[in-house]
Amino acid sequence: MFGSLDISTSALIAQRTRMEVISANLANKDSIYNAKGDYSPFRRRITVFAQGDPATGTDAGVHVQKILLDPSPLRKMYEPGHPNADAQGYVQYPNIDSSVEMINALEASRAYEANITAAEATKSMMQSSLRLLA
Repeated sequence: MFGSLDISTSALIAQRTRMEVISANLANKDSIYNAKGDYSPFRRRITVFAQGDPATGTDAGVHVQKILLDPSPLRKMYEPGHPNADAQGYVQYPNIDSSVEMINALEASRAYEANITAAEATKSMMQSSLRLLA
């Protein structure tokens, strides 16, 4: 039974990390400068999940395997007067679509809620089992 709680907990942690990545994407959707002030458009991050828990070596549950940079092309906007415009007058902006990020956030939120429900069901079954034993 504790394994079921561990599985739900691992999924909650993974989905929380996914939401943090989505939040960072949305917060940086117009960021074209890095922390040093150099022109370097932000690249969308993608969360990659993998089966199991590498810390315990079990195949049950899920974990964030890595966070990748999205290789899709950056958005180009025609701004000939911008200091970072290329020879054709285009400035590159992050490859982030707010609609896609909001859909991903909704999906992560629903998955988080489903795992809370699963954890609560497991907890309820454990309490019922303990009442039967007492």
